[in-house]
Amino acid sequence: MADPMKIRAAMNGEFTEVKVLMAHPMETGLRKDASSGGVFPAHYISEVSATCAGKTVLEGRFSQSVSQNPYLAFRFKGGVKGAKVQVSWVDNKGDKRSDEATIA
Repeated sequence: MADPMKIRAAMNGEFTEVKVLMAHPMETGLRKDASSGGVFPAHYISEVSATCAGKTVLEGRFSQSVSQNPYLAFRFKGGVKGAKVQVSWVDNKGDKRSDEATIA
C-alpha cells in the first residue's frame, strides 16, 4: 500500500478549502530503463474522489500525464469545522488508498 496522503482542510468563509499531496510514482508507461532498454510499466492514479459528511464533493480521473506525487487543491460549500473530509484514489493496477482530515 502507498504512503499516507497529506491532507489539510480548513474553512475560508463559506467554503472549505482542501489541499492534498498524494504519494504515488505515477509512471507513464513510456519511460525506458537505461540498463535493459525495456519500458517501465504504466502505474498511475486513475480515479480520485472526496467526501464530506457522507456526500461526494469531488470526483475526478487522472491519466499518465499527471506528475509523480500529485498535488490536488479544491474547495466546496457545505463543510463545517470538525467534520471529516475523506480523500480516496484507485490506480490502474487496482491499488487503493483512502485518508481523512478534520476541517479546521
